[in-house]
Amino acid sequence: MLKLINLMFLLSIFFMSACSSTATRESTGQYFDSTATTAKVKTRLIDMLGAKNALAIKVKTYKDEVQLSGFVNNNHIKQRAGIIADNTVGVAKVRNDLIVK
Repeated sequence: MLKLINLMFLLSIFFMSACSSTATRESTGQYFDSTATTAKVKTRLIDMLGAKNALAIKVKTYKDEVQLSGFVNNNHIKQRAGIIADNTVGVAKVRNDLIVK
């Protein structure tokens, strides 16, 4: 009986640590939040910049920080994309790594 309790205790610690976040890895909940934030930003970019411009922009989210990357036609689109991402619910910080062609 004692071995069973010890085994259950060790398994519970293992599963709790598997779902927790570290400095370089998101927890399961944070991963789903990041995925939802990425979808929100991408949807807003398509709505406000048009499909042609928005589809050239890659969006990644990690712990509420959004990174925009890719190539755009002019500086106005780059700045506008950064503003759109920054004003999206769930975004704490934006790294605008877009490159103007």
